[in-house]
Amino acid sequence: MKLLVRNLDRSTTEEELITIFKEFGEIEYCTVVMDPKSGSSKGFGFIEMQNTNEAKAAIKNLSYKTVGRNKIRVKTTKN
Repeated sequence: MKLLVRNLDRSTTEEELITIFKEFGEIEYCTVVMDPKSGSSKGFGFIEMQNTNEAKAAIKNLSYKTVGRNKIRVKTTKN
């Protein structure tokens, strides 16, 4: 299941996201979307987890959790 993680602190790294999400299950893919011109984070990213139940647990437990200085929002993507 592919998850969209929004409202990321601009300093949040892929490694930090993996650490946070792996508490709920195996991570297949993780990326923080970067602005090609500035090289800085655009404030959102994607996580993919194979197990649907683990992904749902991550959504439930991590939505509105403070990461860095921001409360992240986690939801499924349409793809």
